Amino acid sequence: MTQTPWLVLIDLQRIFADPAGPWAAPRFEAAAAGCARLVERFAPNVVLTRFVAPAEPRGAWVPYYEQFPFALVPDADPLYDLVDGFAGTDFPVVTRPTFGKWGPELAAVTGDAPLVVGGVSTDCCVLSTVLPAADDGIAVTVVADACAGAGDVEHERALDAMRLYAPLVTVVASLG
Repeated sequence: MTQTPWLVLIDLQRIFADPAGPWAAPRFEAAAAGCARLVERFAPNVVLTRFVAPAEPRGAWVPYYEQFPFALVPDADPLYDLVDGFAGTDFPVVTRPTFGKWGPELAAVTGDAPLVVGGVSTDCCVLSTVLPAADDGIAVTVVADACAGAGDVEHERALDAMRLYAPLVTVVASLG
């Protein structure tokens, strides 16, 4: 029996959507539109994720947040809100203070079902979620037009890196 895949939408948040912000993904709007199309196809098997700052950074996160102090705010701060169209849905939301969202919280929602992934940033949180999930034996499909990177070059490099993990990871241009 084939399992129904779960759509995992990574970090569709204001902090990455604001074009004037230091963590802006330049093609955020296009990626969000691609994610919205995927929601129509995969609902109700959709889970959203949020990146938030830790309450108390430790280890390598200390110098990271020294470099990006604007982001060291509580997870209820509007900066970390999901953007319109994804906020306030009935879909589960997994919130973690790590780039990668694959872990016990996300696995509790999706089980060992295949994942279809979109979101931001391709070269950070998407990549950091996809590779550990695949390493855990989860089949992952990354939808390129539903992702946005820190820039076009970074986006393509991350997609190329994920392609190296075939057949665990499949990168497709688009899903109708």
